[in-house]
Amino acid sequence: MRVLAVLAVLALALYALALVGLALGQRRLIYPGAYRPPPPHAVPPGVAVVTVATPDGERLHGLWHPPRPGCGVVVTFHGNGARPEPHAARFSQGPWRAAGWGVLAVAYRGYPGSTGAPSEDGLIRDGLAAAAEVAARAPGAPVLLHGHSLGAAVAVAVAERVPHRGLYLEAPFDSLVNAVRVHFPYVPTLLLRDTFRSDRRVAGGTAPVLIVQGEADRIVPAELARRLEAAIGPRARLDLIPGDHVSILGARDAEAAALFRTACADAAVVPG
Repeated sequence: MRVLAVLAVLALALYALALVGLALGQRRLIYPGAYRPPPPHAVPPGVAVVTVATPDGERLHGLWHPPRPGCGVVVTFHGNGARPEPHAARFSQGPWRAAGWGVLAVAYRGYPGSTGAPSEDGLIRDGLAAAAEVAARAPGAPVLLHGHSLGAAVAVAVAERVPHRGLYLEAPFDSLVNAVRVHFPYVPTLLLRDTFRSDRRVAGGTAPVLIVQGEADRIVPAELARRLEAAIGPRARLDLIPGDHVSILGARDAEAAALFRTACADAAVVPG
């Protein structure tokens, strides 16, 4: 019995140490691209490198492709281990370019090319600064908010405060709390400093939402996307398609470009 008691104490001590380590290093896990930068990507053709200033003094690496006169702009937010260049390339070509859309993609604070350190509040500030940059560069242009994975949570948070034509979300979660429970089921979520409660932020909106989710996604399981769809209500449409967390990217771009079509002469936006 004494041996069992000692083993139990050691197990609890190791568990406590593990929790302390996770608590102290959680942002390195949530924002790996800021601490283990992904390989660099070339700036896409026709896209300009810009600097986006935030109200709290950070300077963000940004990529800008202007819209045709009267057309809309996609403000796109990358995943936690990614860079903005692939999104800038994607939304400046194909059906988006054919429909006259522009694009602004930014690297979050702390990510390559940007100053600062990442946090939930900081990333939301970055998203709002990106929307303000679009308003300055293309006054009156309709805005479509796009995000992948963590970027979807940023897009949802920005949508609370910025008039927009809609939300285009790929592999989103309803909250970081539930996403953490999938991968760390024995970790108390009360330790989380950043929770990204998209399920609470979407409740009051009216703009249409397109959610694209991979059936084989093991990083953000489909159930989390379904929960977000349920939280949004009838204005949301969930497309569950073959693919994983990354392979689905762009798979529904033609449909999204048609759904959120601005026709360049139609500058109407939907608040919230």
